[in-house]
Amino acid sequence: MRIIRAILDGTRDPATLTQLRDVRCKASNETIAQALEGNYRPEHLFALSQAVALYDTYQRHIAECDQELEVLLARFRAPEPPDTPLPAPRYKMSRQPNGLAFDVRAALYAMIGVDLTQVPGIGPYLALKLVSECGTDLSKWPSAKHFTSWLCLSPGNKISGGKVLSAHTRRSNNRVTSLLRLAAVNVGKTDSALGAFYRRLAARIGKAKAVTATARKVAVLFYNTLRYGADYSDPGAAYYEQRHRERVLHNLARRAKQLGYTLEPASAAGGVS
Repeated sequence: MRIIRAILDGTRDPATLTQLRDVRCKASNETIAQALEGNYRPEHLFALSQAVALYDTYQRHIAECDQELEVLLARFRAPEPPDTPLPAPRYKMSRQPNGLAFDVRAALYAMIGVDLTQVPGIGPYLALKLVSECGTDLSKWPSAKHFTSWLCLSPGNKISGGKVLSAHTRRSNNRVTSLLRLAAVNVGKTDSALGAFYRRLAARIGKAKAVTATARKVAVLFYNTLRYGADYSDPGAAYYEQRHRERVLHNLARRAKQLGYTLEPASAAGGVS
């Protein structure tokens, strides 16, 4: 944008324009300078100026919307502030390109008394969307199972004659479900227990089912945090992998015992596998 505005102000020297490049740009100065050489025709400059003016107009309206959102959230603050201060963020909070212009995390904490961003996959903007869709009172869903069923993230068992015909989840246009599915995909890229769960499930049954299962877990954590104020502390991917290994060994030992065998480590068995 600095380069575009400089062009509209009359600057044409490629070397001068190149100095305005973003520091994160990986292209060399020579490459950018070559791209800035050309014939600046009046009609093209006029079209560019119109596009920049429209961009500035949208940015101004977006800023006005952010201000209105901040005012509205302040009106919904709890009569009594939370007893404990806002906890430290679970991860480093960076300014998103399209993020809101105010501290959404602090505003939500003052309104609901819990920090939803402690749940993996839920950032400040996503937490605001979830609260706007579900409200602050989740008592209309008696339990987390009712909540996940409303989201169509629970198995929809079709039973006839005592036989399960299908256990696929129902289709849904619920916006909360779509948001939680996106959160599940992002969780799969993190070094968290839920991230390890997603990756292991994706390798075993596919990414589509792993997204649904992980979205359900995120929904349960969101429900318990918002309704009961439960604190979630992520144990990490290493903890999840260790617990998974212990479960596998326990099941193997139980199965070996049923068959009349005793499961022993390779070192105890003389190195025989």
